[in-house]
Amino acid sequence: MKKVSVIIPVYNAERYVAATIESVLSQTYENFEIIIVDDGSPDNSIEVCQKFTDSRIRIIRQKNRGLPGARNTGIRHAKGDYLAFLDADDIWLPTKLEKHVYHLNSSPTVGISFCYSSFINQQGNPTGLYQKPRKLYDITPSYILCRNPVGNGSAAVIRREVFEKIKFQDNLYSIVEDYYFDERLRHAKADATDIECWLRISIQTHWRHEGLPEALTLYRLNSGGLSANALKQLEALETVIEKTRSYAPDIIAHCEKAAKAYHLRYTARRLVSLGDGRTAVKLFNQVLANHWRILLEEPGKTLLTGFAAYVVWFLYPLILTIRKSEASA
Repeated sequence: MKKVSVIIPVYNAERYVAATIESVLSQTYENFEIIIVDDGSPDNSIEVCQKFTDSRIRIIRQKNRGLPGARNTGIRHAKGDYLAFLDADDIWLPTKLEKHVYHLNSSPTVGISFCYSSFINQQGNPTGLYQKPRKLYDITPSYILCRNPVGNGSAAVIRREVFEKIKFQDNLYSIVEDYYFDERLRHAKADATDIECWLRISIQTHWRHEGLPEALTLYRLNSGGLSANALKQLEALETVIEKTRSYAPDIIAHCEKAAKAYHLRYTARRLVSLGDGRTAVKLFNQVLANHWRILLEEPGKTLLTGFAAYVVWFLYPLILTIRKSEASA
């Protein structure tokens, strides 16, 4: 019976982490360990974690190294045949591990098993929105860079052998260590190290990505994100493109403009939801400038994004004026 190592990086998550841990302890597949990585959290998150007495839980403490650093630490301490990451504010449905383990056990060429995700709000209630990649099979490096079908770090379960294939050594903290996620690509208020890792796996190994057509992960939307954070994510993507160009220039030459267009469109949609229509319109124009064929590939979503961006740009100042007048009345 394969053992799963569940790695939970923890930083400023005292409001959510108990529900996250409980969702793992409620799994129908019970052969797992939970590795909680305290990434120098300044709040009471770890005190919350320490209230759980299950013998399968271990807590590892370190100075803050960010999300990729916490994941790397978790991998180094993991004892499982399969590894899974769960962000400290996300939740798994009870059958998640059971279904991924069955998928990996029955598909010997699949290295990364991922699933759909359902979005929840800060209160844990469903928003009605889903993260559903268009492709679950035949995932290519170009598709990973353009669309990131895994979607988020809490959606995948991965064979240990996959990480053994892509590990490298570095000396970032006065000691030589094995690395899996590239901590040199860490950005403030943004992270694309998961996309870079999935992309490197696809390019440098024979292991396949394959998805399950079911929402087994509940991904929490954080309203604390600002427009600037959305733009930071685009900067993080640029670092992934430049690193990949250094060892796989043909792949980048083939899909760089398309990848930028898809990520620009995603960011424009996010900015629309934040009410920043002006920046959303600017990014939407860049979408078409980089890869106008996106209109043919996904006309509905692309046209809707552009329409929404312009509507918010024109109407949002009027809405603010009305609100101000109501407040002063």
